[in-house]
Amino acid sequence: MDFVSIRIITGDVARLVDFYERATGARAVWATEDFAELRSARATLAIASTRTVALFAPGCAVAADNRSVITEFLVDDVDRVHEDLNGTGTSADAGVVADVVAGPATMPWGNRSLLVRDPDGNLVNFFAPVTAEAAARLAR
Repeated sequence: MDFVSIRIITGDVARLVDFYERATGARAVWATEDFAELRSARATLAIASTRTVALFAPGCAVAADNRSVITEFLVDDVDRVHEDLNGTGTSADAGVVADVVAGPATMPWGNRSLLVRDPDGNLVNFFAPVTAEAAARLAR
């Protein structure tokens, strides 16, 4: 088995794609107006319209209703991402203005993390290892 992607169902694909493009610096590849993917070397974040749910099973997924999954992105600098997402950073993508759940903090397992909610309310963790042990866990 090879884990390759996670898909978020949303009522506004363009809004969610814009958030993730600006937050991650990745550019989406659009298949249709109802489906786009942000790809990295390790995995893909797929963003799909509520209209696509019926293709699987009508009513099986509900947009903006997640309260149990945290999507995580490995970043170089958690504090810079925090600044950019709050509109105080200096990068070209500064100014996304996210709903910060927990500001940058170093976790007991050695990652520095920033927890936010995307425009649909989904939890997103931007993290970077700050100890040798944490970095070793991420080595592939």
